[in-house]
Amino acid sequence: MRILFATSEMHPLIKTGGLADVSASLPAALQALGQDVRVLLPGYTQVLDALKSKKVVATFKPFEDQAEVRLLSAKMPVTGVPLYVLDAPHYYCRVAGPYQYHLGGDWPDNPMRFGLLSRVAAMLGSSSSPVNWQAELMHCNDWQTGLVPAYLHLEQEPHAKTVMAIHNIAFQGNFDHEWAKHLHLPQSLYHMHGVEFHGHLSFLKAGLQYADRIVTVSPTYAHEIQATEMGYGMQGLLTVRSAQVSGILNGIDEDEWNPATDPHLSAHYDEQDLSGKAQVKQALQQRLGLEVDAQAPLLGVVSRLTYQKGLDLLLECLPILLDSGAQLAVLGSGDAEFERRYQLLAQRYAGRVSVTTRFDEPLSHQIMAGADIFLMPSRFEPCGLNQMYGMRYGTPPVVRRTGGLADSVTNASLDGGTGFVFDDPGVAALQQTIKWAIECYRDAPAFRRIQLNGMKKDVSWRHSAQLYLELYKASMAKQDQ
Repeated sequence: MRILFATSEMHPLIKTGGLADVSASLPAALQALGQDVRVLLPGYTQVLDALKSKKVVATFKPFEDQAEVRLLSAKMPVTGVPLYVLDAPHYYCRVAGPYQYHLGGDWPDNPMRFGLLSRVAAMLGSSSSPVNWQAELMHCNDWQTGLVPAYLHLEQEPHAKTVMAIHNIAFQGNFDHEWAKHLHLPQSLYHMHGVEFHGHLSFLKAGLQYADRIVTVSPTYAHEIQATEMGYGMQGLLTVRSAQVSGILNGIDEDEWNPATDPHLSAHYDEQDLSGKAQVKQALQQRLGLEVDAQAPLLGVVSRLTYQKGLDLLLECLPILLDSGAQLAVLGSGDAEFERRYQLLAQRYAGRVSVTTRFDEPLSHQIMAGADIFLMPSRFEPCGLNQMYGMRYGTPPVVRRTGGLADSVTNASLDGGTGFVFDDPGVAALQQTIKWAIECYRDAPAFRRIQLNGMKKDVSWRHSAQLYLELYKASMAKQDQ
């Protein structure tokens, strides 16, 4: 099957969140299943610099009133997944992040930047493909590629079928309605059953409206966004299209996230021999300026510092936990007020709390391995990957029962438990659950059972990739099943 995976980020070339990890792992897993899968990615400066071997395969105008762009071909390091890189320097070669400039604001021309990406993806799935290859199935990811199904809706058959993947429905790509003209979207699409959303052009709504199938990154989240306010205004449309909505739990790259071989760790271990984990903990404590204490329960957080992640609740819990002997290692950035409050906590509890507010991939691996308990108290979580990394590294997670957390973590109170789960999104429930996890940590045999349950759990892409392949085949069928 000829599959184009259109995405705005891909690890390790460019990453702001879990979408980048999925964009690297899922195409590789599909390729391993014998599929002809290719990835379309914007030519950010970081991407062009990282890909040393690339060639121009097309020069063309996606929009007649816009400048020419180039399409480059390359291959991903290690996996060899073929890439198409959209080379448009005036839109993508900029200092700072893929979506925001260095002061934290969105690039004002984001509608054109990602409208262009969507248009080129649609061309690659139609008879106007600028290369000698045409996708049969288009896998679109989040609002940045949400216009792909709308553009293909305007194309004459035959063209690619489309699957619209929602990684986080809170991010919708809603812009001033005037952008519709600049993006060559006809007035016939600008209405409440098209791309219009409360007087704005909505990239995500376009994808949800015109895609053949819709998929989210966990079964529970697929239900939540239809039945509750977690739909962020899209729940009505999703309910209407419920027969076309699926949820498939993400997997992780078990080669990259493997405590037995991880190059970022000072020692290695596996489920047969966990002794190396204590050495990694000691090295992490030394690196972060924490008191080197093998008995102190070390709590880990690797996260965006935002309200969604429940990290304000954690701030309220921490003093009593730290005063009772726990340590905390935080890696993440986000809301400026959250960053300030966590840094103040580190000053107050010098030697017991470390806070690092930057992107640091090696440190994220070291915290996953060196921490004893991983904290992920999200108010909502479409899928989440860190809880799976924690289980893989023998670091049982504390999670709220929501979205992919509910689908991937089995409560320690049950047979085969892999973590500690709570329901109420409040301070008391979180604090009680962390205390429970710490008490369990001090019961070495009980804690070891939970660690081993998590390390043995299959959290790879093998099963999920097969489910995606079945979804693609259903999407290509003449009638929805």
